[in-house]
Amino acid sequence: MNIVKLRSLLEQFFIEDIGEQDITTDLIFSNHTNGEIVFLAKDNGIFCGEEIIRNGFKLLNPEIETQVLVKDGESIEVGQHLATVSGGIFDLLKGERVVLNLVQRMSGIATLTNKAVQTLNSSHTKICDTRKTTPGLRMLEKYAVRCGGGYNHRFGLYDGVMIKDNHISFAGSISKAVDTVKTKAGHMVKVEVEVETEEQVIEAVNSGADIIMFDNRTPAEIKEFIKLVPPGIITEASGGIQISNLADYGDTGVDYISLGFLTHSYKALDISVKVLWNKGEE
Repeated sequence: MNIVKLRSLLEQFFIEDIGEQDITTDLIFSNHTNGEIVFLAKDNGIFCGEEIIRNGFKLLNPEIETQVLVKDGESIEVGQHLATVSGGIFDLLKGERVVLNLVQRMSGIATLTNKAVQTLNSSHTKICDTRKTTPGLRMLEKYAVRCGGGYNHRFGLYDGVMIKDNHISFAGSISKAVDTVKTKAGHMVKVEVEVETEEQVIEAVNSGADIIMFDNRTPAEIKEFIKLVPPGIITEASGGIQISNLADYGDTGVDYISLGFLTHSYKALDISVKVLWNKGEE
């Protein structure tokens, strides 16, 4: 995870939430009051958010002390202490919601990804994400996928060519779209083509696609299509795949299964923040 970018994101989130001041905290407490809080698991799952906790509070006050008791990607259980943070109550109270929101969501994504990996139970096929992420949170959400045992698809429109059905329609054919891209793009840029029919698979192969994605195809269809793809071309399945039918794709032979629901339909993991002690004014 890019820590510089993370801190920039956290700064924006704190500005959004705190604004000019935390009027409740400012009115109740003196800025000389210290205390300690604990992040407590209220559900079983996969933890994700070490750097959120470490960097979040220290942006508000570098003197705050944080101790993260678990590592990203580790399993956690109900009642487990995940991290403790001690320092000025002013800063603890102002930072807890932003930090907790992110940790809950990232842990939820990691937990769902891990469930998908376990459900697929394949030694060959890998689970990966898509660009269906929350605007502004893509780096964090894709990191959470990795913590759950998944892999990342492209991060944006800038780091890989993916020729989809609308590109093909506008270009006139798969061959025309791929030929144009390969004429203009550098040799480091891979080209993925989305296909739906046997004819499109053959056309994508003959055009020199590096990756072929079977879009909204059944396991039976994929098993037939993949016979047309020579070794050296990466294959991917996507569309219409949920936890409920994921295991059906385990023996199709595809290299990757991309799942949009990992980052757009997850449930935040239940984690709370509780006060451990309050030293009073110092």
